[in-house]
Amino acid sequence: MIYTKGNALNSLKPNTQWAWTGDEYSGLTWLDSGTPPTESEIDAEVKRLQDLYTAKKYQRDRAAEYPSVVDQLDLIYHSGIDAWKGKIKETKDKYPKP
Repeated sequence: MIYTKGNALNSLKPNTQWAWTGDEYSGLTWLDSGTPPTESEIDAEVKRLQDLYTAKKYQRDRAAEYPSVVDQLDLIYHSGIDAWKGKIKETKDKYPKP
């Protein structure tokens, strides 16, 4: 996912109203009370959001590879909890937490 300045504004100032034309900070029209974030605050938030997304890649990879809940319960029923733990550990080992 690529985060935009609009994503950053929504993160920094949720439930506010604004409009943005183009990509430059000068294109921001603040339609709410209070002070809008500065350009550097917005840029820092874009970077923070992108870094957070990148850091959680292992979670997305794991979620895509885990068996369905139905299959996990079936494995527990037929093979026991240790077999289930082993199956889950395979995915966790393949996509380790950083």
